[in-house]
Amino acid sequence: MTRTPLRISIGGGGTDLPSYYQRFGGFVISGAITKYIYLTANRSFRHGYLLRYSVNEHVAEVSEIHNPLLRQAIEMLGVQEPLEIVSIGDVPAGTGLGPSGAFVVGLVHLLHAYKREPVTPELLARLAIEIEMVRLREPVGKQDQYIAAYGGLLCQHYHPDGTVKLEQLAMSDEALREFHDSLMLFFAGDTRQASSILREQQQRTDEADPEMLAGLHFARELGLEIRSVLEAGKVAEFGPLMHEHWLRKRARGKSMSNERVDALYEAARSRGGARGGKLVGAGGCGFLLFQTFDRRRLRECMREAGAEEMDFQFDFDGSVVHTRSA
Repeated sequence: MTRTPLRISIGGGGTDLPSYYQRFGGFVISGAITKYIYLTANRSFRHGYLLRYSVNEHVAEVSEIHNPLLRQAIEMLGVQEPLEIVSIGDVPAGTGLGPSGAFVVGLVHLLHAYKREPVTPELLARLAIEIEMVRLREPVGKQDQYIAAYGGLLCQHYHPDGTVKLEQLAMSDEALREFHDSLMLFFAGDTRQASSILREQQQRTDEADPEMLAGLHFARELGLEIRSVLEAGKVAEFGPLMHEHWLRKRARGKSMSNERVDALYEAARSRGGARGGKLVGAGGCGFLLFQTFDRRRLRECMREAGAEEMDFQFDFDGSVVHTRSA
């Protein structure tokens, strides 16, 4: 069994797409959280591939597998039938916490473990990226795969030549505790596929759309500023920076938010005592992340508005394997 963490984007989101970093270089900070995708593999007594996720599949050949992520991973790693794979998640897909990237990283890790082959976090991330971005040509970035593989609070530098430099955010234990205790996640409702939003960003970046490029330049520089203030222990400055980012992101287009999200955000800021916040993920719906130093006040405000809180810790393990004993 593999357990692979979901994530929150802390700064620089959107600059991990090749349409941007291949020209300008990108920078993203992601935080792995203690919400997971779990996958198990077992040699089945039934011939073929038995796959259980949001739907059930039982097929004779790899080419018949409907789920493209499962099909590509099993084909890439050459895993033979009979094989049963089961997937469950702590959070539904389409909520902005990077479940697709975590799923592929966990799946690649699972199949390596099933074959008794060791694998590094770097190789996990690269193979997951190969599946999503190269083989399936999904308009996604790289931060989800890297943070799922490595865990922690990960600073990711994306260079125009395609190389990636990774560093854990250098915070003191005291600052890290303060930072975690100041963050709260609330479910704004609904789910969505991020691909349409990301595809639009990719197209507009490729076309050198001035507004899109300005927004991504701002996101990259703000990510670097967020790193500086957090590593300096100035945790309280994160909220206003996040609010500034949200205002710029919100101005990119209607797809970045909706009336429900706007109402929750306004309530959190005006009545709940939130210093700043953002919608985690590409936009539209999912989870709102806020910084506050009055958790009870914000919790009561969001409860009155019908937004459910999701508690979390930071995960520093990344994707791990649990082997069932005989």
